[in-house]
Amino acid sequence: MAKSSTGLDENVAGLLCYIAGWVSGLVFFLIEKDSKFVKFHAMQSIITFVAVVILAFIPIINWVIGVLALVLWIVLMIKAYQGEKFKLPVIGDLAEKWSA
Repeated sequence: MAKSSTGLDENVAGLLCYIAGWVSGLVFFLIEKDSKFVKFHAMQSIITFVAVVILAFIPIINWVIGVLALVLWIVLMIKAYQGEKFKLPVIGDLAEKWSA
């Protein structure tokens, strides 16, 4: 796996984009200079987890969002670590566009 400008392997940096939700996504989006892979995962993390935070304020679906967010968080970290550019519907397209 190639190195990112952070000095980490791209797959490790991609995983770390998700580790603290949108916050780690924002950090990696701001510090990554070269890797499109890392910037994509950083932007996808930002968009996904900002949406999760907003949806969590809807009382009726709060617990459903929490469970789905946990599963999604784990899947996204695994896929990034495996070096896969796993795109979520709609959010993945936005992340790809905004990270270019």
